[in-house]
Amino acid sequence: MDLDALMLSRIQFAFTIAFHIIFPAFTIGLASWLVALEFNWLRTGNALYRNLFRFWVKIFAVSFGLGVVSGIVMSYQFGTNWSRYSEFTGNVIGPVIAYEVLTAFFLEASFLGIMLFGWEKVGDRLHFVATCLVALGTLISAFWILSANSWMQTPDGFAIENGNAVPTDWFKIVFNPSFPLRYAHMVMACYLTTAFAVAGMSAWMLFRSWKEPETRLAGARRSLSMALWFAVIVVPIQIFIGDLHGLVVMEHQPVKLAAIEGNWDRQANMPLRLFAIPDEVGEKNDYEIAIPKLGSYVLTHAFDGVVPGLKDVPPQDRPPVWPVFFSFRIMVAIGFAMLGLSVWSLYLRWRGTLFSNRLFLRAAMIMTPSGFGAVLFGWFTAEIGRQPWVVYGQLRTADAVSPVSAGAVTASLLTFVVVYAFVFGFGSYYLAKLLRKGPEPVEDLPEDDPTKTVRRPLSVPDEGLEGRPGHEAPMAR
Repeated sequence: MDLDALMLSRIQFAFTIAFHIIFPAFTIGLASWLVALEFNWLRTGNALYRNLFRFWVKIFAVSFGLGVVSGIVMSYQFGTNWSRYSEFTGNVIGPVIAYEVLTAFFLEASFLGIMLFGWEKVGDRLHFVATCLVALGTLISAFWILSANSWMQTPDGFAIENGNAVPTDWFKIVFNPSFPLRYAHMVMACYLTTAFAVAGMSAWMLFRSWKEPETRLAGARRSLSMALWFAVIVVPIQIFIGDLHGLVVMEHQPVKLAAIEGNWDRQANMPLRLFAIPDEVGEKNDYEIAIPKLGSYVLTHAFDGVVPGLKDVPPQDRPPVWPVFFSFRIMVAIGFAMLGLSVWSLYLRWRGTLFSNRLFLRAAMIMTPSGFGAVLFGWFTAEIGRQPWVVYGQLRTADAVSPVSAGAVTASLLTFVVVYAFVFGFGSYYLAKLLRKGPEPVEDLPEDDPTKTVRRPLSVPDEGLEGRPGHEAPMAR
């Protein structure tokens, strides 16, 4: 590997985006999780949901802040390391990113403070509106970012003038061929990332404190149950969306698909390769384990369907095969592991042992980072599979790099590594402390306690219990 400015710039961008993407992937789902918790509290008056909200909103705040910091650092590189890319795509990507700031970031920033600090000031209903708008802002942000990235994968609605891309049809730019399914796939991935993170952390709380009183474990039980119900529904949907997305990749990025499948020759009746060692020099696969004809059926929905091969294009137009081949399979394996845990949870729920099966709790704990892993390996598949193009079929990565020295890129890369280690090290430490503490327990009141009656619509049952141990002052309305 030649560590020139191009390779170092690619390593630097891969390093920063790998750090950045895990935080939006978590906070997009976590924002909607907070909406669900607050909605259930307003609907039922059960203080358990309120306590869960107050616990998870702290996790959201720290993760959101880390995501903003890492996003700023990532965008900084467009001007320093990838100036030719900025010049070529500026007329298209620049406005799309500006729309993200105007429609999403401002919305999140405007209502985030109310969501985090304003509950005692604005009342319950307006606070819930703020929470909904923050969640909506995260989805709008994902919309524009995925639109911009999808345009780089399947560019449309533009013309080349004076060597640069200029827009001709904004609808085709925003809703380019790969965008709708990529957006749906990414949002579902974010939701599953949060679901399995919440389930795993809740399982850990149950596992370490399973002999504690019921009141101390109620929050962990409820979080685990809700997260797993969500996973049971969404995991099959995500697998279905992934299958549809594969058809789009085959139509618009056939070389990427060939690398994903490790398919060298265009052929019908292509086998489904479960494992292989791609040999890029010999243009073949070693130690291949495959199911005959099933690959063609999965990709074309016909056993005799023709699948493109890597040899359809010259070697210089092919992506690195083995990282694309293996990252895709790791992503798929994680997806089916999610499906397996979801089905297992249904069985245990039926048996009434969901919260007491120690083996299942261990498995849920192991699956805590599974969503992050699936997002990262899916991103590796998409971005490495696009090579050698930074804008597919239009601008090569080698032609997009800035005229900077390898020494300058090395210095900035080392600086990022040190700063990230410091900032994200402390951020991770603080998150671990919050998770170790867990949500506050909800004390059970005597059945004949008249204060259990809800005084006003959407008020909490324990309102007016200030001064009693274990109860907080009433919230302002």
